[in-house]
Amino acid sequence: MRTEDLLTLPPDLPVPTDDGATDHLAGLAVPPIGLPSTDGGVVRLDDPSAPPTVVFAYPRTGRPGEDPPGGLDAWNAIPGARGCTPQACAYRDLHAEISALGARVFGLSTQDTGYQREVVERLGLPYPLLSDEELAFGDALRLPRFEHAGLTLFKRHTLVIVGGRIATVFYPVFPSDSDAALVVRWLRDNTPAAR
Repeated sequence: MRTEDLLTLPPDLPVPTDDGATDHLAGLAVPPIGLPSTDGGVVRLDDPSAPPTVVFAYPRTGRPGEDPPGGLDAWNAIPGARGCTPQACAYRDLHAEISALGARVFGLSTQDTGYQREVVERLGLPYPLLSDEELAFGDALRLPRFEHAGLTLFKRHTLVIVGGRIATVFYPVFPSDSDAALVVRWLRDNTPAAR
C-alpha cells in the first residue's frame, strides 16, 4: 500500500451500522488495568483524578509498502475497518484544541507497542498509543471487536472517560476521521475546563 493510500479514504467504503456492541459501556467504571504505552510507560485509565480522557480504539494502522492482513480488497470490504491513519491524524491535528479543553488523548489497538511506536514517529503523533495486545482491557469492558486473517481487532469506537468512568461512547465511527471533531464538541459542552 502506498503512503498516500494510508492517508486517504476510498469513496466507496461500506458503512458500519450500530450493532449495539457499545450500549453497555456508558457509566461503567474503567478497570484497573495497565496498558503499555508508546512513550515507554504503562498507563492506567481508571484514575478518578485524571483529566478527561479520550481513548479512540481502532483496528490497526498500516505501513507504507505493506498490504493489510488478508489483502487490501478484503480489508476495505470490512465495514469501518479502513481509515486508522486518517483517524490518528485527525486527533493529531486537533490535539492542541483537545488539550486546551483540559483533556488528554490516547489511541488504543491490539497491535504491539513496537509496531505502534513506528506509527507515532512516522505520523508525528503528539499523544501516545496504548497496546491491548493481550486483550485484558478489551475483555474487561467487553469492547467491540472482530476477527480477520487470524487477528483479533477492535471495532472503531471512542470512549470519553471522566472521573474513572466512561462518560460517553462514539460508535460506530464513520468516516474514521470524523470523531475527533465530535469529541471536541462534546468536551466543549460537557467538561468544566470548557466553560
